[in-house]
Amino acid sequence: MHTTPATAAATASGPVPAPGIPHAEGVSNDDFRAAMAKLAAGVVLVTAFDEDAGPHGENAGMTATAFVSVSLDPPLVMVSLRNGSRMDDLLTEQPLWAVSVLSESQRHIAGRFAMKGRLSDRLLFEDIPYRPGTISGAPLVGGALATLECRTEQRVLAGDHTLVIGRVLEVGLPSAEGGPLLYFKGRYRQLG
Repeated sequence: MHTTPATAAATASGPVPAPGIPHAEGVSNDDFRAAMAKLAAGVVLVTAFDEDAGPHGENAGMTATAFVSVSLDPPLVMVSLRNGSRMDDLLTEQPLWAVSVLSESQRHIAGRFAMKGRLSDRLLFEDIPYRPGTISGAPLVGGALATLECRTEQRVLAGDHTLVIGRVLEVGLPSAEGGPLLYFKGRYRQLG
């Protein structure tokens, strides 16, 4: 490989960006957030059971829009968790968790679990119909379009978030009606 003094110096200090492409350091948080707000995302509730919390354990949950299918064989999914969040801390210790794909009629559930400075985990689940998963023990929300029970396979640190890759151990396809709950331009929305 032929190197010039400029490419040799750049290679010694890190990767060389492609010609004409600016360094990522020039992207502001506000611009990045605004761009990502234009990407519609499905809304899920990620839950886990914390058996170490109190005498009878405690359910924990969080709303997520950064959730995707990763692989069919084996069946893998990924959720992005803010570092140091309650769910990030819990899934560091607890390998089993669940996902409920929320329907358009479950906007109130998404909003409740996304609140900053929210209620205690015990109160979050009050008056929300759910059943414990048969494998994970984590809450599976009634009326969800689909449910998945997962076991953490890998955790990948990515900036201020951790990507948790889980193997899907069980899938539930309830007969819930309606369309998906979406998140677009900073608001919950529905199709149509």
